[in-house]
Amino acid sequence: MENIGALSILLAFCLAIYAVVGSLVGKFKKNSFLIVSAERAVYSVWILLTVAAVLLVYSLETGDFRLAYVAAHSDASMSPIYKFTAWWGGQEGSLLLWAWILSTYSAIVVFTNRHKFRDMMPWVTSVLMVTEAFFLILIGFVLSPFSVLEAGRGNIVEGMGQGLNPLLQYWTMVIHPPMLYLGYVGFTVPFAFAMGSLITKQPGEAWIHTTRRWTIVTWLFQSTGILLGQGWAYAVLGWGGYWGWDPVENASLLPWITATAFLHSVMMQEKKGMMKVWNMVLISGTFFLCIFGTFLTRSGVVSSVHAFAQSPIGKYFVFFLAIGIAATIILILERLNYLKSEARLESVVSRESSFMFNNLILLASCFAVLWGTLFPVISEAVSGEKISVDAPFFNRINVPIALFLMLLTGIGPLIAWRRSSIESLRRAFLWPSVAAVVLMIGLAVGGMLEHPYALVSFGLCMFVTATIFSEFWKGASAINAKNHIGIIPAAVELTHRNTRRYGGYLVHMGIVFMFIGYTGAAFNQDVTKEVAPGGAFQLGHYNLRIANLDSGENDTYAWQRATVEALRDGKSVGDLYPERRLYKASQQPTSEVSIRRRLDEDLYINFAGLSSDNKRAVIQAYVFPLVSWIWIGFWVLAFGTIICLVPSKVRLAYARTQVVGVTQKHAAVQK
Repeated sequence: MENIGALSILLAFCLAIYAVVGSLVGKFKKNSFLIVSAERAVYSVWILLTVAAVLLVYSLETGDFRLAYVAAHSDASMSPIYKFTAWWGGQEGSLLLWAWILSTYSAIVVFTNRHKFRDMMPWVTSVLMVTEAFFLILIGFVLSPFSVLEAGRGNIVEGMGQGLNPLLQYWTMVIHPPMLYLGYVGFTVPFAFAMGSLITKQPGEAWIHTTRRWTIVTWLFQSTGILLGQGWAYAVLGWGGYWGWDPVENASLLPWITATAFLHSVMMQEKKGMMKVWNMVLISGTFFLCIFGTFLTRSGVVSSVHAFAQSPIGKYFVFFLAIGIAATIILILERLNYLKSEARLESVVSRESSFMFNNLILLASCFAVLWGTLFPVISEAVSGEKISVDAPFFNRINVPIALFLMLLTGIGPLIAWRRSSIESLRRAFLWPSVAAVVLMIGLAVGGMLEHPYALVSFGLCMFVTATIFSEFWKGASAINAKNHIGIIPAAVELTHRNTRRYGGYLVHMGIVFMFIGYTGAAFNQDVTKEVAPGGAFQLGHYNLRIANLDSGENDTYAWQRATVEALRDGKSVGDLYPERRLYKASQQPTSEVSIRRRLDEDLYINFAGLSSDNKRAVIQAYVFPLVSWIWIGFWVLAFGTIICLVPSKVRLAYARTQVVGVTQKHAAVQK
């Protein structure tokens, strides 16, 4: 079986190389037979990698401990779902998942565009398959998931595998890594289309529409992966947080930031023919940041609970990044004339300028996160001393940036294209500004002056909410007056007429909810106590009593459980049951926190273990206000993103020919 799996990967590599050569030779020789055969090679790569993936999963499920990967990441006592999860629980398996997802995306791209972009598709196929070949080199020749245990170590008996990392045996980790990979890998597709359009100097913006939709889908996957990761960190790691500015967390955030910037600025290219160079830089940067994030996770250059162990593949990623970035820069520089803007910014007070400011602020955030992530590595390379950059640095830089972005989120929809008059701005901003100021005054009177960032954040959330509500209200009221239907059906009709615009507003509303949840962190409370059974302690308005300590074991782990009775303002709110586990296969301890979730706040209890005399429980208790709004915001964001992907009832056509550059204006008039 291991031979078939390894052979499948080797054949897939050969066919990926053939797809590149066949596409390019067919393009230059104008041989359609070679181009079609190269596209069929893409399908074959997917089939072969599917075979390899099925064989690896089968080996994990059946406990074939002859394979080093199975022995290192599985054991017989694990449930079938976590044996399946072990596919991406280790270095080699996760790289196979990366390659398989890319082959799936590539096959979909080739199939859906078999009658479109025929001049560009050989280049798109080549870019996809070059990236595919790179990952196949890693799992075919460097870190094979089908390596057999060395002779002399003997066959491992059933159940003697080391098991999956216990931290990964949680429901979100069943879907968090695949979602993140679907985002990481998916950004290869818009990058391939961007490079193909540059090389062939594609006329028109048809390829942009395909690129934008792919980017929206992969952006949603990336967003889902990041939020699931936050949920996993919150519920599993036991430290009470959902984001710690860990290097690997930052690596997932970086391409999300640049992709967000691209989705905003690409509207400028579609509507005005502007920012073409910038969009190429953004989509290319997003792709290379995805590769960079994969490098950070696997190279061992950073220490993280999310990262894999140190491996020899770091140098391969450095080589791929260096060659890819250099080639992309050269190509963009050679095509600068092709990328000239068709219009110019006419006024600072316009929607175009708000998009540009949005992009600049996102870029500043991306640079700050990237610099903070790499600074320990750079400092160690230069001075031999690793200087750590902790969470306060990232918060000091990114909190003001995030607040300014929230302000732009509210301003953008209210400003007209080209230029806005003072009177139109006054009408648009009056009531949202009043609502924000009234809320901030009320919160300040209520005692929030000592938290200025939180005060500003809540005010901006109200401002954006009011602007979004006003946009829906104005459009729905017009439909209501014309068609005599209810305001809610009118809002649905309004959204259906322009799904991209109003779906985008829903995405912004999801971001608002998430900001409310993040802002609640300013009011967190925590305490750590050693408490004997029957003892109690106070945290805020909660009285917590340790009612009992239990212990036991099953086939997978031994456990200790505390029963914590919680009273809020003297009234019982139920019991919580935090656990401490020791997994038998890996001898690794973990915490199973217990959380009482409510819209206003979470009561979070972690059983950290027993005291030195084994008579008292070490309890870490936290109160986290508004955390649930983060998860609510994600569902609103996901719903809005899906709405954006639904075709509009009224097809939008941008009258680009009416927008001309200053140097073209007189010529256009004469004609």
